[in-house]
Amino acid sequence: MTSLFISSFFLGIAFCAPPGIVAAETIRRGLAHGFRSALLVQFGSLVGDSTWAAIALTGLAFIIQNWLARSLLMLVGLVLLTKLALEALRDAWQGTNPPASPDSQRGDFATGAVLSLSNPMNIIFWTGIGATAFASLPGTPQPIHFVVFFIAFLSGSFVWCFFLAGLVAWGRRYITPTFFRAINLLCGLLLGYFGLQLGWQLLMAA
Repeated sequence: MTSLFISSFFLGIAFCAPPGIVAAETIRRGLAHGFRSALLVQFGSLVGDSTWAAIALTGLAFIIQNWLARSLLMLVGLVLLTKLALEALRDAWQGTNPPASPDSQRGDFATGAVLSLSNPMNIIFWTGIGATAFASLPGTPQPIHFVVFFIAFLSGSFVWCFFLAGLVAWGRRYITPTFFRAINLLCGLLLGYFGLQLGWQLLMAA
């Protein structure tokens, strides 16, 4: 049981750590508005992470396999990614400076949640991990094993949320207007790339 908790805890960190859609928006909003904004985006992403984990662990794979449900999720993600990419590129073009106040904008939590829920990588990850997470356990996994896995995975993700938000907030003090403009440009291009990738997958699924 202890080994399951430890491995699941680090799996949560490993799942959140790679650069991606949520990380890009966390950095962009965190540099603009501070620790609270970055943390809310990260907390919002946990909604998607925990939802897909629950789906995988309860065997509700039909949601993933349903073409209409999958396409609607991807469409929502495409719209949101396009909006965020355009906002970042607009700020880069206009040379918008980071605000002096660290107050969070509205929608940080919701943005993180929608990005995570509509991210096709989450679907791919949990489709695979749902079948292999308990392969090392002897015999048939019991309900307590699923509970331990779920709690440990979210605990690792929760720790990463604070780490990334803190790292972004700490780096904010060293941000110059030119560097912030470059960050907006980089995040805008990255979000746009993810949007194009998601749009292509949506077309291929049609």
